[in-house]
Amino acid sequence: MSGIGKWGLGLGVGFVIVAVLCSVLNLITVSVITGLLGLMGLSIAGYEAVDRWLERVNLRRRGARAAARRNGAEGR
Repeated sequence: MSGIGKWGLGLGVGFVIVAVLCSVLNLITVSVITGLLGLMGLSIAGYEAVDRWLERVNLRRRGARAAARRNGAEGR
């Protein structure tokens, strides 16, 4: 995960914790705002994680395809 993803994860979790604490204290406006910010941060981190995972999958597929071509297993 890159720096942006790590920051998004850290801030997202922090904002969600603050949102829960504010909702317990009946500070609904602050709770909604921090909850939305936390959701945005967690969304950025999730997108970053999925993007990195798909990038690794693509590299593995290309490597397997190149190995198959080297070994002559592909009939083209």
